[in-house]
Amino acid sequence: MASEFVSSLMSKLSVKQKASLCSGWDFWRTQRLPINSVPSIFMSDGPHGLRKQETIEGQTGKGDSRESTCFPPAAATASSFNVKLMEAIGKAIGEEAIDQQVAVVLGPAINIKRSPLCGRNFEYFSEDPYLAGKMGAAWVRGVQSQGVGTSVKHFAANSQEKYRLINDSIVDERTFREIYLTAFEIVVKESRPWTVMAAYNRINGTYSCENRKLLTEILRDEWGFDGVVMSDWGAVNNRLDALAAGLELEMPSSVGERDRQICEAVESGKLPMSLLDRATERILALVEKGIHIPQPTSSPYENHKQLARQAFEESAVLLKNDNLLPVDAKTSVAVMGAMAKQTRYQGGGSSHIHPTNVANAFSGFSTSSENFIYEPGYSLESDKVDEIDEKLLLAAVEAAKSKDVVFIFAGLPDSFESEGFDRSHMQLPKSQTRLIEEVVRRNSNVCVILYAGSPVEMPWIAQVKAVLMAYLPGQEGAASIANILYGQVNPSGKLAETFPIKLSDNPSYLHFGEKRQTLYSESIFVGYRYYDAAKMEVLFPFGHGLSYSKFSYGDIQFSSPQMTENDQVTVSIDVTNISERDGKEVVQLYVAPPESTIYKAVRHLAGFKKVFIQKGETRTVEFKLNKRAFAYYNTQIKDWHVESGKYKIEIGSSSRDIRASRELDVQSGMTQVTVPDYRESAPQYYHLDSQTKIFDKKQFEVVYGSLIAEEKDPKRGQFTMNSSLEDLKNGNLYAKYYYQKVRLKLKWDMRKETQEYLKRMNEAMTLESPLRTYATFTVGKVTLEQMEAKLLIMNGHVFKGLWRSFKARKRRNGLAYI
Repeated sequence: MASEFVSSLMSKLSVKQKASLCSGWDFWRTQRLPINSVPSIFMSDGPHGLRKQETIEGQTGKGDSRESTCFPPAAATASSFNVKLMEAIGKAIGEEAIDQQVAVVLGPAINIKRSPLCGRNFEYFSEDPYLAGKMGAAWVRGVQSQGVGTSVKHFAANSQEKYRLINDSIVDERTFREIYLTAFEIVVKESRPWTVMAAYNRINGTYSCENRKLLTEILRDEWGFDGVVMSDWGAVNNRLDALAAGLELEMPSSVGERDRQICEAVESGKLPMSLLDRATERILALVEKGIHIPQPTSSPYENHKQLARQAFEESAVLLKNDNLLPVDAKTSVAVMGAMAKQTRYQGGGSSHIHPTNVANAFSGFSTSSENFIYEPGYSLESDKVDEIDEKLLLAAVEAAKSKDVVFIFAGLPDSFESEGFDRSHMQLPKSQTRLIEEVVRRNSNVCVILYAGSPVEMPWIAQVKAVLMAYLPGQEGAASIANILYGQVNPSGKLAETFPIKLSDNPSYLHFGEKRQTLYSESIFVGYRYYDAAKMEVLFPFGHGLSYSKFSYGDIQFSSPQMTENDQVTVSIDVTNISERDGKEVVQLYVAPPESTIYKAVRHLAGFKKVFIQKGETRTVEFKLNKRAFAYYNTQIKDWHVESGKYKIEIGSSSRDIRASRELDVQSGMTQVTVPDYRESAPQYYHLDSQTKIFDKKQFEVVYGSLIAEEKDPKRGQFTMNSSLEDLKNGNLYAKYYYQKVRLKLKWDMRKETQEYLKRMNEAMTLESPLRTYATFTVGKVTLEQMEAKLLIMNGHVFKGLWRSFKARKRRNGLAYI
């Protein structure tokens, strides 16, 4: 029911004013209506800290942002498996939002890591939807506990950066529900975010922003979401279709152009007034919440530095340790790698924070070690990251000969992974790989510390004795790396994603990064679900992470040996620290289903708890399991279904380190349900092995439910507003001219930019954008109507285009904020 604030305003607003509220005032603020006392509220990126751009330049999405705490990104903090820590980070970001008067923080980002190549993986939690959902829900609870809103994103199946604004994710309904929607469902049901952000991409042919099934039937009708659905910036294709589908707020500003479209549609009867009223009420309810965020009292930033450091210490993952770590403070050590001094602490793009401080690993050795030297070994200059500097390399190799232990800092530079573009490989820069290979020939006691937002290939893994995955440690984390290496901090992170041995092992290898269509032909077999089913050797499995402590697991106990799908069972196990060090263990519970006519994963994560256990102590760890822990999505009944049978409950330290198992008898509450059977029509999903990397399209079409027509690039003279700027290269003279004009302008704008990743990101995001989005981001310099006029000329309709251009220019001059 609408509040008094909303009801009183609704009775006063005209159709024009209601329409104007459905898009932003500028790049970051909702529309304001001073004449009706409707203020705007401020929204800001991002998931691991605030990126508030409040300058005049910032109103168009450009320029620097205010300082804020840069916590480790989600790729790191997901490895903590600590929901309380995640909630504390959210609370801290909420406190900083209050200080900067930000009403809605645009996060968390909970898309599934389908491929290790996705350029934005550093911003996402996991390949597992349960883990992503639980961590995301904790973050939302933390932020919103401060009276500040959130925007869970990017809804949905947005798992690549390449051509993200026009790409179509072709995914079968069961996989969509089980893998790509589950995390969102958990966050919405458990934490009630103020807003949900619809993604750029299409899903099975329909843009996310226009997908009524997604935005209304699933999100609102099934999950009970009662907030605002907003677009990702520049994501809206057809505003009227989006409004009808359930998308209330378009961002950024449409400079009045979309307002006019909405008004004309209401006046003509094409758009029911009730739809506009419903959208307006929801937006006003959001504004009412936003204007009541608390006022700042004291600066929170200094207090958050320790939390940022703790977040890293619980998230760093010790991947390998052949009795090398921890190192004694008196041991002679060589610290190598330019990254020891130049920390890669966050990813690039919309989440890029202006930090209050940046620590480096080198400073940590000054306090932890009594005997160390430093050699850079390679250059991090943007145009030389792959180039081998023989002088630097030789100096490092010589230094390694005389030391007891060598710590090599390596990782992916900004130019290798960022929002806007995907990686093309999983390799480290050649200069770093060469440094590692040369050093291990002279010294056998080598530990590699990796900075990266995603898995990397490690061809040298057998030659080094230890590997610490630091991911991206945030502004404070790097200073704690020496504490981990020397034993002052006991590592406790676990991988939230599988590290394959090589890129071609990944099940999406042949269907990732396509321009117009991406076939999710691996179905449910994402991440460890695939590697375990195929019995494939991996570099490091999901859930893996070593500690300086050792833990033993007892027997599994059930509150009842049987359950129906309407019951809840409590599962418990004793875990004992059998070492001489206090430590933390992430206890992981997996469910392994019985054999069925429907293909299923070998096991899936259904619970996890991080527990601190003192040396010699035993802790009892409990989990509660309900229907969803045993259910699959049945597309025939369009609901979650539990099959009766004996399910194996597996508890361990990783998906491949199961320490205890026990069968639980589960009975279905639905007996007259047909279980889908694809054993004859799509046998590939039942017989995975290490050679199953090519998923047959015809078999995928069987589980998808229809034939999939190949979508091709537009031919000359057939461009649309969803054609990319890059498509224009194949057009007529005017199309080619316009493409070159945009490209040269981009080059000119970037002429002074020294950071390679920003050049790559801006080039990809501009040239791969559809024409409609390019126009939107000009913030009124080129209206959508003007772009449509240009499109007519590009398609050979010169006189129509010129006449339309004349009218569009005249109309643009009349557009203004209401």
